[in-house]
Amino acid sequence: MTAYNDDIEAIRALKEQHGSSWDAIDPESAARMRAQNRFRTGLEIAQYTADIMRRDMAEYDADSSVYTQSLGVWHGFIGQQKLISIKKHLKSTNKRYLYLSGWMVAALRSEFGPLPDQSMHEKTSVPALIEELYTFLRQADARELDLLFTKLDDARVAGDETAVEFIQSQIDSYETHVVPIIADIDAGFGNPEATYLLAKRMIEAGACAIQIENQVSDEKQCGHQDGKVTVPHEDFIAKLTAVRYAFLELGIDNGIIVARTDSLGAGLTQKLAVTHEPGDLGDLYNSFLDVEEISEGGLGNGDVVIKRDGRLLRPKRLASNLYQFRSGTGEERVVLDCITSLRNGADLLWIETEKPHVEQIAGMVDAIRAEVPNAKLVYNNSPSFNWTLSFRQQAYDLLAEQGEDVSAYDRGDLMNVQYDDTELARLADEKIRTFQREGSARAGIFHHLITLPTYHTAALSTDDLAKGYFGEEGMLAYVKGVQRREIREGIATVKHQNMAGSDIGDNHKEYFAGDAALKAGGQHNTMNQFS
Repeated sequence: MTAYNDDIEAIRALKEQHGSSWDAIDPESAARMRAQNRFRTGLEIAQYTADIMRRDMAEYDADSSVYTQSLGVWHGFIGQQKLISIKKHLKSTNKRYLYLSGWMVAALRSEFGPLPDQSMHEKTSVPALIEELYTFLRQADARELDLLFTKLDDARVAGDETAVEFIQSQIDSYETHVVPIIADIDAGFGNPEATYLLAKRMIEAGACAIQIENQVSDEKQCGHQDGKVTVPHEDFIAKLTAVRYAFLELGIDNGIIVARTDSLGAGLTQKLAVTHEPGDLGDLYNSFLDVEEISEGGLGNGDVVIKRDGRLLRPKRLASNLYQFRSGTGEERVVLDCITSLRNGADLLWIETEKPHVEQIAGMVDAIRAEVPNAKLVYNNSPSFNWTLSFRQQAYDLLAEQGEDVSAYDRGDLMNVQYDDTELARLADEKIRTFQREGSARAGIFHHLITLPTYHTAALSTDDLAKGYFGEEGMLAYVKGVQRREIREGIATVKHQNMAGSDIGDNHKEYFAGDAALKAGGQHNTMNQFS
């Protein structure tokens, strides 16, 4: 027996217990509705997906070629279509996740309208988007299973036992669209209690992995902007602990915490760390500060000083009342951040870099792994990088190191279209193509994501359509550029009524009202033109 048939039999037995008052209930219809609603709560999703991520992490530890990937999405429909596409083209969702980007929540989902990525959006919009994403993914399950149920009924009517058996096996082995979401909680939106409360809401909505960064909440900046301000380790550890308590309270004991460090690009701190003895964590944090030695007589009004090795050191304080770190200490601070986070409850690391360079990342990971051997990263393949320019410059440098003649290229102008069909450009594109594979093998990258790709694809596709439709192409721009491609490439949205659940609704009407059901999918439904 299968789970589907077990449900039919269980509901049949239940129907018999209730006698004639349940005459209208068809056990197979009820079993179908159960199959289409496998996950009843967000916590069920969080546990299911946490188990997936833990399995994937263990498999990566054993074999770095089996890394995982995701694309950032900003709406349930976008996430749904991404997973439908993955199943259509790649046949499985295995090791393919979703990423929820705080940047896109700020830019696209705030009631204030578009906002910069500075934690100014409503914190509740984050769990709301998680819930929305899983609503759309569950609806994708319901739709796809509904199509299988319809095929099963047609095969039974036709008396095709071979088809019945094949379709039944597809139902029994059905792979859900529900996958892990790595969700951005920014810098925690306040103190550790605020972080804990928001983390609970995110987990209850279905999040199994929460990513938190070591910037201050009130001065938080996008990872690829200037003016980033980090917090002492003890402050960050308190938030890591708060997230762990949220997971434990809700029974997701294997929930995943992704600790992000922005120290590579952050040159400022809001406060000095508390230190009790030389070499402790607070002392190490303060040791990176840009300081000047002074005498006791040189102290000015309101000066703050640090005593180290018998010397008085005055940290350089800006007009903003922030302290600055010494230039060139970023990588050392990243390594300390990562080791500290892993030793205090984090499961995965995120190092925000200024460019995509495997060896730069690997250098830091090597130092981290010297202390924590199974350290692994979530890495942002960011649209904030100019990938073409960066990799053409890397290719230029590689060719120069190998003694090749690079005099035909201007290293500062390698974005120029005149270089598109050159050996250097082809080498750069190949390095881009293999970046994720190389990064996972060399630099400990377990998960590759693009934070905001669907922000850019939505803009690009809309630009293409608007340019043609409002120009000379008129309606042909839509038909040729959108609908004809949907038909020929098997894009599910061409039958937009079906995609929105019309056929599911028709079947439910039949379950509820039998022959009296008024169904929308009859012969006059124009969607039949796409059959």
